Amino acid sequence: MGALSPADDLLPGRYSVARSLYPYARSSDQDAPIPVRHPVVVVGGGPVGLATALDLGRRGVPVVLLDDHDGPGQGSKAICFAKRTLEICDRLGAAAPMLEQGVQWNLGKVFHDDRLLYEFNLLPEDGHAFPAFINLQQPIFETCLHDAIITAQAAGAPITLRGRNRVDAITPTQDCTTLDVMTPEGPYRIEADWLIACDGARSPLRGMLGLNFEGRVFEDNFLIADVKMKAAFPTERWFWFEPHFKSGASALLHKQPGDIWRIDFQLGWNIDRAKELDPARIRARVDAMLGPDVEYDLDWCSIYTFQCRRMDRFRHGRVIFAGDSAHQVSPFGARGANSGMQDADNLGWKLAMVIGGQAPDTLLDSYDAERIQGADENIANSTRATDFITPKSPVSRLFRDAVLSLAEHLPFARTLVNSGRLSLPCSYDGSPLNGPDHAAMPARSRPGSPCPDAPVSGGWLLRRLGEGFTLMTIEAEAPDTLTAHGLAVPRLALTATPELRARYLGDATGAVYLIRPDHHVAARWPAYEADAVTAALARALGKD
Repeated sequence: MGALSPADDLLPGRYSVARSLYPYARSSDQDAPIPVRHPVVVVGGGPVGLATALDLGRRGVPVVLLDDHDGPGQGSKAICFAKRTLEICDRLGAAAPMLEQGVQWNLGKVFHDDRLLYEFNLLPEDGHAFPAFINLQQPIFETCLHDAIITAQAAGAPITLRGRNRVDAITPTQDCTTLDVMTPEGPYRIEADWLIACDGARSPLRGMLGLNFEGRVFEDNFLIADVKMKAAFPTERWFWFEPHFKSGASALLHKQPGDIWRIDFQLGWNIDRAKELDPARIRARVDAMLGPDVEYDLDWCSIYTFQCRRMDRFRHGRVIFAGDSAHQVSPFGARGANSGMQDADNLGWKLAMVIGGQAPDTLLDSYDAERIQGADENIANSTRATDFITPKSPVSRLFRDAVLSLAEHLPFARTLVNSGRLSLPCSYDGSPLNGPDHAAMPARSRPGSPCPDAPVSGGWLLRRLGEGFTLMTIEAEAPDTLTAHGLAVPRLALTATPELRARYLGDATGAVYLIRPDHHVAARWPAYEADAVTAALARALGKD
């Protein structure tokens, strides 16, 4: 195969690649007489690949990221980024510009025909650093992660970004993987102790290993139309079942930065894609929704089909899959990019500890177990939403219509309406890393769950937890540092506040929490016991 051609000017539109974030530059690896070996190679420069490289680099792990482009992809793609994703990005030093540029929202409305059925609030309680969601176009999200990488590099993080480096073949062995890489100047070869595949839903790397997805492809099509307009709609998620404007069987409206609005239309299964992507036909649908007097410009359009699938395993020896390369869900519910960011969050600290000799190789098996659990949870929720939005039988349609008719007046029926239950972080119930629990404490902070944020002295709880293990105490005594299993685990001593009591103490008078580096709870007790905490730390490191 020949060398890559020079970068083409991509399709016009606001979110086409306007600049190269990591332009092609010749590396010394291309002139080496034998393949240079790297501790970690990440393939794919999307949100998950960038976050994985950033996390590893901040932990001191040398990492090379290869991407076949040299900057963000086209189109707004993912736009809804959840609170948990923002918390992860905050730990990585990337959240502030996302929050500044993103459209923040907690509220949504559900309509049937022209009737408002009900409203909902995804974050009704106070005391959180971040909103339930921000809407931010994926290219901007990726740019924020890239900028955080530049900052980390300046501080000494060993991260290398190589644009227009396309992986054409991989050869895994017991102790490394060989990669054949193509550049505008021709091919070269490198080796990786660990290869992280973040190369998207079509994942060439997955194909090179002969691995497949398993799951469902739903017989329906949806049109995305991003339009630029001045509109007085509030910053909320609006969803219509059988909308009165007759532009599709369902519709969705979301606000994005820069006066861009995301509109989704359900088209049905047997469609002519080329016909539906005709700008005149798209405009007819948008006009029917917004009214003939609203002025707008079409910014980006695409048609997609629901798919809910995953790989059988995410770890294959020293090759690990993350994000869309490992699992796919339908866009309704904003579970794709958000679950991929949780993959990166779960993997980074584990791989860093394995490479650093602080944990056995088997710790990475827990990545497989925990993130498959997360993928299955997302697939189940996404499948239920898809089946509700697009009933597949007369009986399911009868049920859906009955629920919608009741939801306007009866609150119990609203819990059955499913317009895409929005992304929540996975609690790793049953994880092999989980230690003891204490029943008097709230279920929301049980072992395996992500730590709920809360205001504390000095700022926000999650920002005080750091990037390693933490021994958090609330109204309880413990050593300032726990030294065990080659780690020095610092103590974070807190005084009970109303938020901490509601989220961590419950009916207990005191609490001791062992917190993982990804800010999931490893174990908890009513009081400190050295042997119990040391044993729980061993378990969380995969040594038990």
